[in-house]
Amino acid sequence: VQLQASGGGSVQVGGSLRLSCTAAPTVNRLLTMAWFRQAAGSSRRLVGTITGNGRTEYQDPVKGRFTISRDKGNNTMYLDMRTLKPEDTAVYYCNTYPPLPSRWGQGTLVTVSS
Repeated sequence: VQLQASGGGSVQVGGSLRLSCTAAPTVNRLLTMAWFRQAAGSSRRLVGTITGNGRTEYQDPVKGRFTISRDKGNNTMYLDMRTLKPEDTAVYYCNTYPPLPSRWGQGTLVTVSS
């Protein structure tokens, strides 16, 4: 697996969580990376992206609450999530952007409950 997300878990509404995405050495650390999520019964959707230079963009549902960062030294990307809502419950995945099918890992489940 070239990219593996981790750090998911159960959290209460309003809580915070940090996800990590570890990239294999074969993944160019200058590539734009992205977080995606897939809720039960829904398609996989983009959460946000980060370029090789650290520029970030976010989808409207997470703007102001989620922050993407990366450590190119260890080829790891992070997703800091705060003020979590029940609708953030999903399996979270990381990939390069645009995503490559061969780079999807298993994802990590985030469950937000009241």
